[in-house]
Amino acid sequence: MKEGEITPGITAEEYITRRKRLLELLPEDSLAIIAAAPVKMMTDVVPYTFRQDSDYLYVTGCLQPGGLAVLSHDFGLCMFMPETKPYDVLWNGKIAGVDEALEFFKADEAYPLRKMREILPDIIRRSSKLFHNSITASPAYVDLEAFQKAAENGQVKNISLFTHELRLTKSTAEMKLMKESASIACQALLQTMMHSKTYPHESLLSAKVEYECRMRGAQRMAYNPVVGGGCNGSVIHYSRNDQKVKEGDLVLMDIGCELHGYVSDLTRTWPPCGKFSAAQEELYELILLTNKECIKLCKPGASIQHIHNYATKMLREGFKELGILKNSKSDLFHHLNPTSIGHYLGMDVHDCTRVGYDRPLKPGVVITIEPGVYIPSIFQGPERFAGIGIRIEDEVLITESGYEVLTGSIPKEINQIESLLNNFCFGSTMHAPNFMKASTC
Repeated sequence: MKEGEITPGITAEEYITRRKRLLELLPEDSLAIIAAAPVKMMTDVVPYTFRQDSDYLYVTGCLQPGGLAVLSHDFGLCMFMPETKPYDVLWNGKIAGVDEALEFFKADEAYPLRKMREILPDIIRRSSKLFHNSITASPAYVDLEAFQKAAENGQVKNISLFTHELRLTKSTAEMKLMKESASIACQALLQTMMHSKTYPHESLLSAKVEYECRMRGAQRMAYNPVVGGGCNGSVIHYSRNDQKVKEGDLVLMDIGCELHGYVSDLTRTWPPCGKFSAAQEELYELILLTNKECIKLCKPGASIQHIHNYATKMLREGFKELGILKNSKSDLFHHLNPTSIGHYLGMDVHDCTRVGYDRPLKPGVVITIEPGVYIPSIFQGPERFAGIGIRIEDEVLITESGYEVLTGSIPKEINQIESLLNNFCFGSTMHAPNFMKASTC
């Protein structure tokens, strides 16, 4: 990290500014309680990989579990920090405590977590309204009598009403991290595409893309990669990733990584064999055209809902021309395309869910544009399209003059994809069991 940063790319000054802006949104005499994410256990002594709650990270910069952040107009930020015993340090290492809360995270007040039960109730009783992150709410404060009474009186609301408003528009530093996250994901997916002809297996492609993301600095994947070969590509959130991609089938890969708290999200669909079939090409061209036309609509004042309506009209008409729908108003459309054209993106994959899709877009907002078609293996339509799933997803940053495609470096034109697969694919640089190997390029 650079001097003055609490997390890579984000300075202490920016975290302080975030807290000031949050307090400006909070009503007078109100209190915000934001808990760190808990440790979740896989078995009795084996934890799942920890990921911090986005709101707690947004206001504190603290990446460890077990803490509590309390914000008030009276005292600013008060952090309750976990304590460790020598036994804990031996097994899990040192953690940040009260001193670090004051010196490093720039809290106005800080106490050990064990003092919360004697300090927090009085603060709650003096407050007219309480706001907290209900998803990661900790029994340590929820079970307090003062909190319970406030809840019974209807004084408790979700803090995301305010934090999502703040998180929607990205600062210059946040935009830089999101661009870096998108760049990592693009490079990783490109490398994976170039290996897919030799190793057309969902599991290997999933492992490859995660390896490439982590080797470029990502801390984790933003979500379990979707690697759907053939008809598996028609399952929108397919996650098994354990089948071989048959010769001539498409593979749909929806992937993203997380870099210092900010995620990427993109999808490409391609034929590992190196050539689209006629039916695949027909459908792909429709989805690609919809993707590009919708990206052109991304600008200040537009909305995801407006773009979605435009995409729906394009796809309905396109499906009718291809014979997939009998008419453009058919209810079957919602089975072939049940998703929104996009969503907000930031610290979470589906970011700022409290903000409606009818909200006019502003510079600094990042959204996805992801038209798709998901045709089941058995459906009442042209047989040549059966079992084809296609999605083309890009990240788009809204700018003062329009938009910037953050995932523009990854190919999506048919001729680009076929050239990549037939002229630049790799041979034996990946290690796989012999029974999983296909012929090399």
